[in-house]
Amino acid sequence: MKELVELIAKSLVDQPDKVVVTETTDDSTVNLELTVAPEDMGKVIGKSGRIAKAIRVVVKAAASKGDKKVIVDIR
Repeated sequence: MKELVELIAKSLVDQPDKVVVTETTDDSTVNLELTVAPEDMGKVIGKSGRIAKAIRVVVKAAASKGDKKVIVDIR
């Protein structure tokens, strides 16, 4: 999941070297924290959060085979 979020984010931003994805795992959840440069924050979130929602939908679809819930936080 971490690689998927990183790939999507790097293709959206102007500064792909500043994209950092941190993964923490609990018993039933996987938390992915996406950090980008402040100038690129609008490109990752999108108008009314549409791109952020799309990223979360893609990640949830990819994680549907497993038993864990995936949460994507953008900072």
